[in-house]
Amino acid sequence: MSSLYLITGFLGAGKTTFLKNMVRCFPGRKPALIVNEFGREGVDGALLSELGVAMTEIDNGSIFCSCRLDQFESALAGTLAQGPDVILVEASGLADPTSVRKVLDQPARFPGLVYAGAICLVDAGQFHKVFATTRVCALQLAVSDLVLINKTDLAAPEAVARVRAEVLAQRPGCQVHETTFGQLEASWLSALSAPPARTSAAVPHVKDITLQKFTLVLDEILSAAALESLLSLFAGDTYRIKGFAPLAEGLFLVDCVGPQIQLTPWPGVAPNPGRLSVLFGNGQNARRSVQTAIDRRSGLHIE
Repeated sequence: MSSLYLITGFLGAGKTTFLKNMVRCFPGRKPALIVNEFGREGVDGALLSELGVAMTEIDNGSIFCSCRLDQFESALAGTLAQGPDVILVEASGLADPTSVRKVLDQPARFPGLVYAGAICLVDAGQFHKVFATTRVCALQLAVSDLVLINKTDLAAPEAVARVRAEVLAQRPGCQVHETTFGQLEASWLSALSAPPARTSAAVPHVKDITLQKFTLVLDEILSAAALESLLSLFAGDTYRIKGFAPLAEGLFLVDCVGPQIQLTPWPGVAPNPGRLSVLFGNGQNARRSVQTAIDRRSGLHIE
């Protein structure tokens, strides 16, 4: 038997760091990962490679959307064939997971698969902004069996309390815990019972057209300071910017959540260096802001 856990959470909530911690909660058991990114450039796979576990990556769309559903089901069947004890599925931060039970309830195709529940990470400081503007945020909460309010060290206690109240208003009776750096306790997992998701079967599972993306290609080798200055011109108009950039100081991981810009030296090999996935929604002037940045400095373009 293989237990499957679904990991959801909006962009920048800390899912990848959490996943690293969660893998370590199953000592002596054989885990496998299926990692999904909405952007074209796979980044999380490189970040998780240090775990040394079997992993399948699905990029450029949500695994629960019709455009990637067949690919996800094939990946899941292939993963099951490897005989893992635990399968952790990290859904894209832009995923609508309301069809998860329908997808997994195919015993003929997925023999021995047991759905253990959905864990949703929310960013204590960014939750109200994304919840008010992004449809999938509410849908991710709707199927959750455990909600972790992450990054509580970056938010005031009263702000964290408001997030908890809003989460419980959307998902009454759900386990809710507060944490930092994606940490979790094994007892939180053992308390999961995976109750039926509180969603309507009538919810259409289609692409959310309010979510948009493009790839920003760096054609020149910049310094870290120059790239940070460039990103500051438009990061606040996006949900997430993520990728690897070859800079004058070496290779860096670029990870922006809204206006928060983080450049981290990357010691390993990176997929598609110089290509950054930019994710944004309606009402955000991302394309205009990026074009303004391009007009100010040549050497980069949008794909």
